[in-house]
Amino acid sequence: MRNEHLTPRDEPIAPGETAPDFTLLDQDRNEWRLHDALARAPRGVVLCFYPMDFTGVCSTEMECVSRDLARWHEAGYEVVGVSCDSFAVHRAWADAMGLEHTLLADMHRSVCRAFGFYWPELNIASRGTVVIEKEGADGGEVIARVRWSQAREPSQAMDIDEIFAHLG
Repeated sequence: MRNEHLTPRDEPIAPGETAPDFTLLDQDRNEWRLHDALARAPRGVVLCFYPMDFTGVCSTEMECVSRDLARWHEAGYEVVGVSCDSFAVHRAWADAMGLEHTLLADMHRSVCRAFGFYWPELNIASRGTVVIEKEGADGGEVIARVRWSQAREPSQAMDIDEIFAHLG
């Protein structure tokens, strides 16, 4: 999945902007497409960008996401992790940690660059969260609108309660 239609950006995508559609492989090698996920989820999608599987802060974040999966679903959101690790590494990490949510493999770095969550010194995704909600779902074209986004330092884990405070 190269997602060659995506345009890299230097700053994180901002609230009010349209989120670009993309397709990546998940830990089971299934294609996951943003617009398909928006069609499934009652409210929207939460993208959780993180640097690397099998590392301390990333493990803490994704463990919290999986632990609160029912809470995400009750709020009407599909939540996914996105890093530049491969689907095979994602599968091993999910199995080792008991992660139940989707992990997306951005191996070509096109999605993290298009959303402005790229760490060039290490050639991996940086840490951040994007809440995307759908607009125009009443028989018309679905528009993926960014409701909230946050970039964080590599050592700063997400605050799930803060994210929930920004959900529609």
